[in-house]
Amino acid sequence: MLENRKTFKCVIDGVEKEFEVLYTFKSFKTNKDYIIYTDNRQDENQKLNIYSSIYYPQNPEKELENIETDSDWNEIENFLEEVTNYNNE
Repeated sequence: MLENRKTFKCVIDGVEKEFEVLYTFKSFKTNKDYIIYTDNRQDENQKLNIYSSIYYPQNPEKELENIETDSDWNEIENFLEEVTNYNNE
């Protein structure tokens, strides 16, 4: 299974970092595509760092966009809740 993992690199503050894609999904409510990813590092509470952004699968050269609205955050939270509930069944 490890060979199926998708990763991407981006430059943040002049440093190239690699991230692993956890999920991608399209919200028909917001008509946006979202990506959920990690740098596989843990925070001070030993929890995995997880990030979310808006992305453009039809235009991979376009930069990721920050999540700034409550409606976008709600979509991501709802998606993660559904995934968690599905995996716990």
